[in-house]
Amino acid sequence: MARKSSKSAQSNTVTIHDHKLHRGEGGELHQFAEDGTDVLTTAQGGPVADDQNSLRVGARGPALIDDFHFREKIFHFDHERIPERVVHARGYGAHGFFETYESLAAYTRADVFQRPGEKTPVFVRFSTVAGSKGSFDLARDVRGFAVKMYTQEGNWDLVGNNIPVFFIQDAIKFPDVIHSVKPEPDRAFPQAQSAHDNFWDFITLTPESMHMIMWVMSDRAIPRSFRFMEGFGVHTFRFVNAKDESTFVKFHWKPKLGLQSVAWNEAVKINGADPDFHRRDLWQAIQSGNFPEWELGVQLFDQEFADKFDFDILDPTKIIPEEILPVQLIGRLVLDRMPENFFAETEQIAFMTQNVPPGIDFSNDPLLQGRNFSYLDTQLKRLGGPNFTHLPINAPKCPFHNFQQDGHMAMHNPVGRVNYQPNSFGEGPRESPVQGYRHFPSDEQGPKVRLRPESFADHYSQARQFYVSQTPAEQRHIAMALTFELSKVETQAIRERMISHLLNIDETLANTVAHKLGFHAMPKAADAATATRQDLKPSPALSIVERGPKRFEGRKLGMLVTDGVDAKLLKGLGDAITKEKAAFELIAPKVGGVTASDGSWIPAHHMIDGGPSVLFDAVALLTSAEGIDDLVGEAAARDFVADAFQHCKFIGYDKSALPLLEKVGVANSLDEGVIGLSDKEGLTSFVAELGKLRVWGREASVKLGKASPPLE
Repeated sequence: MARKSSKSAQSNTVTIHDHKLHRGEGGELHQFAEDGTDVLTTAQGGPVADDQNSLRVGARGPALIDDFHFREKIFHFDHERIPERVVHARGYGAHGFFETYESLAAYTRADVFQRPGEKTPVFVRFSTVAGSKGSFDLARDVRGFAVKMYTQEGNWDLVGNNIPVFFIQDAIKFPDVIHSVKPEPDRAFPQAQSAHDNFWDFITLTPESMHMIMWVMSDRAIPRSFRFMEGFGVHTFRFVNAKDESTFVKFHWKPKLGLQSVAWNEAVKINGADPDFHRRDLWQAIQSGNFPEWELGVQLFDQEFADKFDFDILDPTKIIPEEILPVQLIGRLVLDRMPENFFAETEQIAFMTQNVPPGIDFSNDPLLQGRNFSYLDTQLKRLGGPNFTHLPINAPKCPFHNFQQDGHMAMHNPVGRVNYQPNSFGEGPRESPVQGYRHFPSDEQGPKVRLRPESFADHYSQARQFYVSQTPAEQRHIAMALTFELSKVETQAIRERMISHLLNIDETLANTVAHKLGFHAMPKAADAATATRQDLKPSPALSIVERGPKRFEGRKLGMLVTDGVDAKLLKGLGDAITKEKAAFELIAPKVGGVTASDGSWIPAHHMIDGGPSVLFDAVALLTSAEGIDDLVGEAAARDFVADAFQHCKFIGYDKSALPLLEKVGVANSLDEGVIGLSDKEGLTSFVAELGKLRVWGREASVKLGKASPPLE
């Protein structure tokens, strides 16, 4: 059928089949959307009807491979950078093992979970998401927590984060959220930061991100160490047993040393003092034999639980609170060996969510479905061809046999005449219906649609639950983080949109942030597809402070010393810290060291300028009457004490250090976290208190944050 068209004599507008198109200077035609803007198209010029949802079977069904728009969008995104990763570029990893506690044969046929006490080799890579390879460790960001297990039935990649939810519900939006948080393309900054217009513009236009935003604005996004953070599989997976029976499962990594984060002001200063802070911490822990350890926990549930749960278990922006469904610990992860070469192992390792052994299967989570589609494509681009599995770090440690051949940098090919099957010669490997991977035969039906299920529509209730689960100090930190981030946003309308979302989460939080941003009037609450639930109970498991370690093990004490330091006190404190399975380092006016009261020479680890208190979990001032005067006149020494106090750390001090405390104003604000060490009782008390890690009640006195009155 011929196209009907018309052209206005007074314009360059052309009408084709009742659609207005604009002819450009080169004669090309531009399509206009209903509101007059350009129509979004594929790279081939095809107009796009829905850029928010991937194509699937029904509202809650699996993604479809014939979604050419998603395929093209994610394909182009996966190939935007070479050679570093587009996301998770700055990473650090280590080798270790996973040890199974008990057989899970009733739930899964996965070989790794069959025999109690069996150890499976692993490689774990930690990372930040937004920054480049050269960015700093203490960015406010999500942390990748990717585990590759070299099981006897092939590699299993559990590619997760230190936060159990994500910004988006559908993988088709992944390029958008990452584009928005990366440096703005016209200026190439800011680096490794979300405090800019593009990110908050996208977030405020994407209400489904509000739960994730509460986590990212919390202290979870500035962990003290990889060793002190949780990991999550994020998605709902399936366990499938030998009878092909399915049980839903969510994965959790619990650090043996407990959770710990830093204060934002502290993070900024750590990035200046040591941008490799997390890397150095992991390296030193493993090199010293203090091997980091996590326990793997699972939340197991059936379809009946899934149907009764308040939220959709396929929604990656939701959690199942541990108080509702306890986490069952099923094994431990120990990291005990650093790579021999960073590039060959940490940089070239390829993680893919679709790498699962028999007995582990996927749910229809649309974000997980998209990741399964995307990761193989990503590795092809990054590592140059299809043979990246030949690299030692990526190769399985169990026997493997296939007919794959040739390609870029092939390191091994099939031997002999036959490179196909079936064949008449009885050569080569064959499939095994018994041992081979079998997908769970779920019953899928529904129309082929681009649709977000209604069960995904509640964007605020769990965001509120997370916020009210925090201690007052942690709530202050969320408000401070939102204030800082939004203060860097130049577009007032974006700030107002974020406040309108916060009103749906917690009115006090919204008013606090608005007041600090200088709002004269509050906007209306954002329209919500589903009203925020007020009845969800706080979950103590969501608070770092509530689930704190209550011990100083694995932490580090910084001792500021001078000539004449009490040798007995120094040794006593060092021995007590070692007994707590913690470490200590000495900071002195000169890096060479100091002469102690008994005439012995004590080497130092840092000079004052190179060992600020932000590098330590607590500090002790071990000085002398003859050495204190020089410290009082030293700006770096004053900063050492002032920062430790401001960051709510425990401070132990010898009485000779009082002039330094007085100089920085701490002597007038002594609290339970500033403890004298002049006798054995004081030393014992100081070490006993260190397990609390911080004195958060001190914050108000140092004006790190306080509640603001509501605005009319």
